[in-house]
Amino acid sequence: MDLTWLWILIGVVVAIVVIIVIWYIVAYNNFIKMKNGIEEAFATIDVYLKKRFDLIPNLVETVKGYAAHERGTLDEVTAARNSVANSSTTEERLANENILSGTLRSLFAVAEAYPDLKANTNFLDLQNQLNMVETDLANARKYYNANVRMFNTKLETFPTRLIAKKFNFTKQPMFEVSNEAERENVKVQF
Repeated sequence: MDLTWLWILIGVVVAIVVIIVIWYIVAYNNFIKMKNGIEEAFATIDVYLKKRFDLIPNLVETVKGYAAHERGTLDEVTAARNSVANSSTTEERLANENILSGTLRSLFAVAEAYPDLKANTNFLDLQNQLNMVETDLANARKYYNANVRMFNTKLETFPTRLIAKKFNFTKQPMFEVSNEAERENVKVQF
């Protein structure tokens, strides 16, 4: 009779160990899938940033012809574009991306002051292309942030936090506006 209870106890312990090992493997694999989802989402943002980078010089050149005395704004857009391109970390790239978005708003605000420029078909076409890219970029940012939110939540909750800590998974940055000045409307005065 005692031997039967011993086998039952061994069976229960083995079952518990198997369940823990399976859970451990599944949780680890989920972290890997989520990490890859974040990387894929960031790569999607990169695609739209490349499209935007290709459009910006054309847009700046078009505006230059009409607004030669707005050199400061044009230089800011170019410098911001270069900063994003030269970013070495994800956090730095996200911060520089926010700066670039602000300078583009300034560029369009300058364009509003020039009726001939606003009527130029080349400028209008470039502006429409950039608006479409910005819409796609905003959607890609939302997708990225959703992936980061799910990953960070899993990273910080128990019991998956134990696995995250063991395998050095770290919290990922959200793509967000970095300060209040960038949330305000652009003011142009002549």
